[in-house]
Amino acid sequence: MATFEQAIPAEKLREEIIKPTLIALGLYNQAAENLLFGTCAHESHCGKYVRQVGGPALGIYQMEPATYKDLWTNFLKYKLDLASHLLEVCGYRLQDAIPPAEDLVTNVKLSTAMCRIHYLRVKAPLPAADDLAGLANYWKKYYNTALGKGTVKQFIQDYERFNI
Repeated sequence: MATFEQAIPAEKLREEIIKPTLIALGLYNQAAENLLFGTCAHESHCGKYVRQVGGPALGIYQMEPATYKDLWTNFLKYKLDLASHLLEVCGYRLQDAIPPAEDLVTNVKLSTAMCRIHYLRVKAPLPAADDLAGLANYWKKYYNTALGKGTVKQFIQDYERFNI
């Protein structure tokens, strides 16, 4: 398990990782920023954990390798412009193979981009940026899922705890 002494400060996470990555991808809006911030706050305590304790999830958004592979195989494969732009934004050469899931641990741009792609694939629109309960429910339904151990209450608590 990879653990760091402290989390990434909220302002740094938003202003140096989430926002610029989403802008570079052309997928930025405030609701997406808040949803990704909340996902990171809950899933890894803002980057304190980059490997799931007792599980397969990787990176600051704790994405499972199977989900990562599925996004490439069943979504990005059919959106080649987005896929090639994502690779470029995340520091990969276009002729390279798809980055291994393990890169989610060390490449925060890739981790952020793939989290946003995961939500982009959902047909339901994002909740309003200021609707924290709506964002939490969206995360639970589409990211953590009904089978996941996380709760809407925990998402809200972690969002508020780290958003200082």
